[in-house]
Amino acid sequence: MRADRTSLTAEYVAMHRAAHQLLDVPAIFDDPFAVVVTDPRFARALLADPEPERPRLAPGRRAFLAARSRYAEDRLALAVEQGCEQYVVLGAGLDTFCLRNGDQALRVFEIDHPATQAIKLARLREAGVGMPARTSFYAADFTHQSLREILHEAGVDHGRRIFVSWLGVAQYLPTETVRAALQDIGSFGSQVEIVFDYTLHYDLQSAAQRSVFDKWRSLADLEGEPFRSMFTPDEVMALCASAGFSAVRTESLDELNARYCAAGYNGLQIEGFNQLAYAAARIPSP
Repeated sequence: MRADRTSLTAEYVAMHRAAHQLLDVPAIFDDPFAVVVTDPRFARALLADPEPERPRLAPGRRAFLAARSRYAEDRLALAVEQGCEQYVVLGAGLDTFCLRNGDQALRVFEIDHPATQAIKLARLREAGVGMPARTSFYAADFTHQSLREILHEAGVDHGRRIFVSWLGVAQYLPTETVRAALQDIGSFGSQVEIVFDYTLHYDLQSAAQRSVFDKWRSLADLEGEPFRSMFTPDEVMALCASAGFSAVRTESLDELNARYCAAGYNGLQIEGFNQLAYAAARIPSP
């Protein structure tokens, strides 16, 4: 991505999440700040009339982006119930959890590229949204530092429980970088959990998935944010296990649909070429 502008993929995700709030009822994921953090021109157009965005922002993709946030925050809620007091949002983009966090005991660390973070904070100021308490914003360039160094400098307490959300990032990183990041996170020992998404290996994608993947890969290449990695579920399980995680599971699109869109509950069908993974360095209590 260019150093002088926010990530285009972050903008894309924010647009879909904002449209989800206005077009999909009931929503998979409720986010009253989704429109606030989008590009102001898009926000005005969406609020004036969301219908033109219904076909343009594909409903299956909207559903996946909403579901991955819902899944991560559902897992976070369980961790908080069990005593977790630190939430790290890696590659936070235009995420809004820090604005919705009602738990004063939970400290939030947002970590992202300086340009994306600066634009997000500027939009919040322009919208008159106050900076949330118990949130630290740390600008980092992941290409020049190890993740462990970044988290240490951001003020994350390695001796206390940590929950990490890492959404919409892994597919833009080489396999070895993904491996190193998981090793860094896993090195925190028995105190860490993570949710992340990854691109399903091309050989395991259906014809329909490949068609969508090829389209988005071409667009990502044109925007200078190319896809760099893809995995099988077994490879993800092995990567997490080698990084020290003892509880690992992956979530397919079928499983996400059963969880969030069962029996046409909201008229949505989660589609795409990504899957979710959850890993913990210990097995949480039920």
